[in-house]
Amino acid sequence: MNPLLNSLQTYPFEKLRLLFKDVTPPAHLPHISFGIGEPKHPTPELIRDAVIASLGGLASYPATLGSPALREAIAQWATQRYHLPPLDPVTQVLPVAGSREALFALAQTVIDPKRQTTGNATDEPAIVLCPNPFYQIYEGAALLAGAQPYYVNSDPARNFACDYSAVPADIWARTQLVYVCSPGNPTGAVMTLDDWRELFALSDRYGFVIASDECYSEIYFDEAQPPLGGLEAAHKLGRGFERLVMLSSLSKRSNVPGMRSGFVAGDAEILKQFLLYRTYHGAALSTVYQSASIVAWNDETHVRENRAKYGQKFSTVTPMLAEVLNVRLPDAAFYLWADVSGTGLSDTEFAQRLYADYNVTVLPGSYLARTAQGTNPGRNFVRLALVADVDECTQGAQRIVDFCHALAR
Repeated sequence: MNPLLNSLQTYPFEKLRLLFKDVTPPAHLPHISFGIGEPKHPTPELIRDAVIASLGGLASYPATLGSPALREAIAQWATQRYHLPPLDPVTQVLPVAGSREALFALAQTVIDPKRQTTGNATDEPAIVLCPNPFYQIYEGAALLAGAQPYYVNSDPARNFACDYSAVPADIWARTQLVYVCSPGNPTGAVMTLDDWRELFALSDRYGFVIASDECYSEIYFDEAQPPLGGLEAAHKLGRGFERLVMLSSLSKRSNVPGMRSGFVAGDAEILKQFLLYRTYHGAALSTVYQSASIVAWNDETHVRENRAKYGQKFSTVTPMLAEVLNVRLPDAAFYLWADVSGTGLSDTEFAQRLYADYNVTVLPGSYLARTAQGTNPGRNFVRLALVADVDECTQGAQRIVDFCHALAR
């Protein structure tokens, strides 16, 4: 067996299962889960209809490159959404079977574990920088590519921005890939233009690739201020897309996580090599879902309606929870990142007792982070995914309020 598999850490939801293993929640309270970030809003009818109308495509092998019509639809969407010069749908866009699969496979494409670093030669492994807390696929992708993850802690005092200034020069010299997530999972923080300027300057100096995970980009609260994207930041700063790719998905935007439909866009040279890898990898998007994806990317009405639903939930739930926890409206995405230190419980104790007493699931923040530079930046936080309908989210929030009041008595 591949010995690198032994380096993988337990997935957060397996840790949660073990935390709850011996707990019996109250049977009279229906379970409410804020745990997994899986959209629960109904899939729009126009996408469902497109899937049904395209079922004849099941008789054909899908092309790894995707259909010209899909690449064109994605290119047009990204160009309009991020105010870019027209993207080349042939060389700068690649459909993928969901952003998760592509985030993992990209590391296998760009990491050269034997490449010597800048400066003095070294036998030390290549570095993949990850935000901390983070989406665990980044770590697994690094480890299985033969690289070493390096965790860059977010700074609560700077809206959970990564503190790149704290990364030593010798780490940057070994860095081949940097994952960023904006809007962030779990914090909901959006990178600013100054954040991007700093990261681009580091990439220019050290030559690493930037993979910008933007799967939450279409869930935000002000229609006039959509989150800044990586390609958009590069264009605003007068740059090209060298060493930069962004990854997006329909899962959250259009409530179709089961379609596993997304794309990668940016540096044409990286995408050329990524296409070569994927041709052997065999992760092409089904022709049925390619056709339905065209319909989804070409329609914004259902996306605005989706945002309105999240906006209603956040405007209802956030003030309720702010009365008992240190929590505020995020920049974007569908998570609340709540500081529970004021309750006198750790994040794991809070999650376990909340489940035991009120049958509500939240995810301990320490499960979404690693101890780095002497601290686990997820400790004493919990993540709440507001993915259910407004009534269920409100009911769950009220149970958390009741739980916190009970702790205070």
